[in-house]
Amino acid sequence: MINWDPIETVLLDMDGVLLDLSFDNFFWQRYVPRRYADTTGLSHEEAVQHVHARLDAHLGTLNWYCLDFWSRELNLDMAALKREVAHHIALRPGAESFLRGLRDSGRQLIMVTNCHPDALALKSECTGIDRWFHGLHSSHDFGLAKEDPGFWDALRGERAFDPDSALLVDDSLKVLHAARDYGIAENWSILHPDSSRPPREHTRPFPAIADFTDVLPESAHAG
Repeated sequence: MINWDPIETVLLDMDGVLLDLSFDNFFWQRYVPRRYADTTGLSHEEAVQHVHARLDAHLGTLNWYCLDFWSRELNLDMAALKREVAHHIALRPGAESFLRGLRDSGRQLIMVTNCHPDALALKSECTGIDRWFHGLHSSHDFGLAKEDPGFWDALRGERAFDPDSALLVDDSLKVLHAARDYGIAENWSILHPDSSRPPREHTRPFPAIADFTDVLPESAHAG
């Protein structure tokens, strides 16, 4: 269980935490290669290999998350492609109730995401989750991915909070390690970020949330 007593600020990732990661995995692993094959004349298998190799080369960097970068690299309008399949965007079970409970508890609620601003705007449009937050911050606004220690300094320059009284929920273990090393007090992962895949067996060394209703603050339950 999360010890909510010292927590004043809740930092939440979006994809894989609040939104089902199946959308992004479908988009990058299946839809982009399909459309790349259409525009280049490559076979489906060749397009998959080409796109995945390029993605792997930038894993963990801001480029990996950047729609502008991949639009240039693959000569595809990534923002337009995302909108073509936006009907796949979905909240994870219990996410909205979790957000409502956190807001009702009186804590500062901040989104911290590596999602590109264009995709963030689309996902907010489709789900309305932006209305629950006191602030939404994309790593692209700072020029640093959340895996970079400098991201957290940049975030605090924009949004005041005390790391000693902050909780982060993120599906990326690399991001959680970076946040813990920076000094974020509580760092939690998600057990089942992608509904199209089996739940993770573990997220060591970080605890993981299986069901949002199990970790709501008592004040939220009372409300």
